[in-house]
Amino acid sequence: MSLAGGLLSVLVASGISYAARPHWVPVLISYAIGALLGAAFLEVLPHAIEAAESPEKAAMNILAGILLFFVLEKLVLWRHCHDEGCAGHEQHNHGHGHGHGGHEHGRSGLLILVGDTFHNFVDGVLIAAAFVESTPLGIVTALAIIAHEIPQELGDFLILLHSGYSRRKALAFNLLSSLATLVGGILAYFALSEMQQLVPVFLALAAASMIYVAVADLIPGLHKRTELRATAQQVLLIAAGIASIVFAHPLAERALG
Repeated sequence: MSLAGGLLSVLVASGISYAARPHWVPVLISYAIGALLGAAFLEVLPHAIEAAESPEKAAMNILAGILLFFVLEKLVLWRHCHDEGCAGHEQHNHGHGHGHGGHEHGRSGLLILVGDTFHNFVDGVLIAAAFVESTPLGIVTALAIIAHEIPQELGDFLILLHSGYSRRKALAFNLLSSLATLVGGILAYFALSEMQQLVPVFLALAAASMIYVAVADLIPGLHKRTELRATAQQVLLIAAGIASIVFAHPLAERALG
């Protein structure tokens, strides 16, 4: 059931993304930002704070996570600089608005995959814990996770496409990341108490990745279009992304809370 929970949400989200035309992807990034921020602040952060020893400890974990993803992004940039030459990298940074967007945002896709893997692992732990309690609760929990993961997985898939991944690669990496749900479920089933102790840390890292990618990598790209119509469109799509998480929230709360 852990595997089904991870794979189904990815397949439904990627199916919706496949229907989107390629030129829609930069526009739908605004939706992805809303889905990421909605998932981070409405789903993951409350659970991270609840699971931690104290709100202060949860906040420290999230801060550490943001710093970790900053360092990870630096490592990706340094590798790019080493591979293509620093002079080329400087030009690329100043000129990515003219056709270099895929490379510029490529690191966003990597950071999203890392954070999503942590999140999927925690989902697997939650499903296993629910099944240990009772089979009906386990089934309801898995269904709730599928429902509330779909908007976020859709956002992740769009970010991977925006980062220069092909549709096939984006689907493959998303499916690979979803296997962390199965790993979390298996480990939790056999070592539930130990896994539950790590849940607050994994939740904090998942939230940190969502916030960091949305605020540090994706939102600055929206500011390149300053006209009123584009700004209104961006605000509406961000709100739609948040709303999709809000609508899925009550189902997840009933099962997971």
